Amino acid sequence: MYHLQQKNVSSHFFTSSKRIHSGKMSLEYCDKSTDMPPTLLPEATRFQQEVKLGRVLIIEDEELIRETIALALAEEGYDVLTAEDGRRGLELVCKSGELGYSEGANFDLIVLDLMLPYVNGLDLCRLVRHEGNTVPILMLSAKGSETDRVVGLEVGADDYLTKPFGMRELVARCRALLRRHRHAQLQAQESALRFHEIVLYPQECRVTVRGDEINLSPKEFRILELFMSHPRRVWSREQLIERIWGPDFMGDSKTVDVHIRWLREKLELDPSRPEYLLTVRGFGYRFG
Repeated sequence: MYHLQQKNVSSHFFTSSKRIHSGKMSLEYCDKSTDMPPTLLPEATRFQQEVKLGRVLIIEDEELIRETIALALAEEGYDVLTAEDGRRGLELVCKSGELGYSEGANFDLIVLDLMLPYVNGLDLCRLVRHEGNTVPILMLSAKGSETDRVVGLEVGADDYLTKPFGMRELVARCRALLRRHRHAQLQAQESALRFHEIVLYPQECRVTVRGDEINLSPKEFRILELFMSHPRRVWSREQLIERIWGPDFMGDSKTVDVHIRWLREKLELDPSRPEYLLTVRGFGYRFG
């Protein structure tokens, strides 16, 4: 079993002497018969291989642990970026586009240490979840009590691994988290409502129009979901109020017209000549 200690790496982790180069770092593998520590050259911030299984962000303040995990995941085929403190990690999560990815691109997995400078792991996890980011998070910590594990999971981590840990176990947990997350994404794709260039994802509460994501209020989202679930069906104002606002709504029925106008401004190329949200005079509205 391979073990990664918090301050040093067990010599059992290393095989026969050979140097592996990846990105800006090379790591000297020492023979198992010696107790020589690995030689770390300048810090790696990105590891690349030809085949990518996913994009992983490692946020860990201990350099040896950070780079050893990064190398292990890179050798498995993952594209790995690292951060040495919570503040830098949060910047990478929020602004991954500056690193050569498309603006707004997300990581597929975050490996997050609990005790970090500037922004600790618990606070960083809360901030990521507060922004609606559902990326899987594997939390690492030397704190292994049941209370510590429960707190980490309750703030938003998907898994919790106590130091010291086996490197093969960490890689296996990363694979499992990615597998579950991709399965959930596939289910969300299958449940999506599509009509021409509009795609609505009910489980994720988001909508894309002509490939671009748009911001909708909760009421706008529910109106569009109702319309897309029943294309070409005509809905009167009274029916829409009962379905969206509820039977106890005491306001003006004209609020429906206002929300339809707002939706047209976000969905239509020319809101004055709508293609999707159509008015059926004397009856109400229909979609498509």
